[in-house]
Amino acid sequence: MQLTDDEWEFIGLYLPIGEYGPYPERLRQQFEGVIWRFKTGGQWREMPQEFGAWSTVHNRFRQWRDAGVFEALLEGLIAEAAKRGEVDLSLVSIDSTTARAHHDAAGMHLGQDVITALEKAAAEEEKARSKGATSKNNTGRTPRAIPSGRSDDASGVGENSG
Repeated sequence: MQLTDDEWEFIGLYLPIGEYGPYPERLRQQFEGVIWRFKTGGQWREMPQEFGAWSTVHNRFRQWRDAGVFEALLEGLIAEAAKRGEVDLSLVSIDSTTARAHHDAAGMHLGQDVITALEKAAAEEEKARSKGATSKNNTGRTPRAIPSGRSDDASGVGENSG
């Protein structure tokens, strides 16, 4: 079991019991299955049998979600914590902003020479874009890139082979 009896006693009050089920003793098992799913990040189909059939737990989760059970439970938890003086909502923040992490944040470590080469390549690409590298020439086609160190004459462009 993942929940203590005291925790379950509090949570159980927020879970609706339908006319034909589920049986109250299965509610705890199914709720703990939902906890398992979000705690582990596993797939619903990977759920251990101890929580019941994965499809039943998934359906129960959807019903609870649609009925607003989780919102009500969160509000109830906050209210209970506030009654006890154990909550400081100034510390709570929910934001949907996405921030790109530095490559080191994911454990990737690059040597300074690789970082320098990547930064140089990015700067050259940006410079080429800003100069209008995609502009059309007089034939109506986008000019092809000429490798560095070669001129138009060395590339064979415009030469007569004769």
